[in-house]
Amino acid sequence: MTRASEELPYFQPSGEMRFTPTGRASGAWRDDELHIAPAIGLIAHLIEADRDARRADHLALTRLSCDILGTLDMSAFDVSVEVLRAGRTIELVEARITQNGRTGVIARAWLAARYDTAAIAGSPLAAIPGPHELDPWDPTTIWPGGMIDSIQVRRRLREPGAGTAWLSTQTPILNDRRISPVSAMLGIVDVANGMAVRVAPDQVAFPNLDLTAHLFRAPVAGWVGVDTSVSFGSAGVGLTQSVLYDESGPVGIIAQTLTVRPGRG
Repeated sequence: MTRASEELPYFQPSGEMRFTPTGRASGAWRDDELHIAPAIGLIAHLIEADRDARRADHLALTRLSCDILGTLDMSAFDVSVEVLRAGRTIELVEARITQNGRTGVIARAWLAARYDTAAIAGSPLAAIPGPHELDPWDPTTIWPGGMIDSIQVRRRLREPGAGTAWLSTQTPILNDRRISPVSAMLGIVDVANGMAVRVAPDQVAFPNLDLTAHLFRAPVAGWVGVDTSVSFGSAGVGLTQSVLYDESGPVGIIAQTLTVRPGRG
C-alpha cells in the first residue's frame, strides 16, 4: 500500500472556520470527492471546541447525527456551529458544512452532563476479538481515495455483509490541534459501511445518506472497532449498523441509511 506523507493532515485551516481538504481526505466512491468520515470528525472537534470556549464543565458528546445532503468536492468549505437548545445539564448543538454556497452536511449533537455512574456501569453488548487477533486487510483493493489509503485495517468477515474490523490512522484531522478521542473515533467510523460489503462496490453503489452515532461512554485513544452488519432491502434502501469498540470494550453504536443503486460499472 502506497502512503502519502504521515505529516499531512486531512484538513488545512484556511480561515477561522474555513478548511481545505488535503488529498488524504478524498474518496471513497470517487477520489475527486471528499470522504465524509474525516469531515464528521472535524465537525465533532469543532462542536467540542465551541463547547469548551463557552463553558468549563466539558459536557459529554453523547450523540452525533449527520445528514449528508450531497457530495462535497475537494475545495475549501466553511463550518458553522450554533447552540439550538442551551441548558445547565444538556445542550443541543447544530453544525453545518457549506461549500460553494450550498449546505452539504447538517449535524446535530446532544451534549450531556457527566455524573459518577461507575458503580452501575456495564453493557450486554458482546465482546469482539482484539485488533491483533485479526488479520490485516488492505481496503484499497476495493476502495479508492486518500482517506482509505490513510487507514490501517484488521478484519474478519463472517459472511458477505457481516464482519468485525479494527481501524486506525496516523493522519491527524488537523495539525497542531488536540483532537479528543471522541472526535478521533467519529472521524473514522463512517468507513464501517465499506468494511463488510454485501456486494462489491464496482457492481452496486450503496452510499450512505446519513450517519448517527450514540455513545454511552467516552472512548480511549487507539484502535477503533466496528462489528458491522449490512442489510439491503428489495426497493433500493439499505442499512449499515455497527457496534463501536475501543480496546476496553463497547462504546456505542452507529447506523447509516444507504441508497442502493444496482448496475454500477
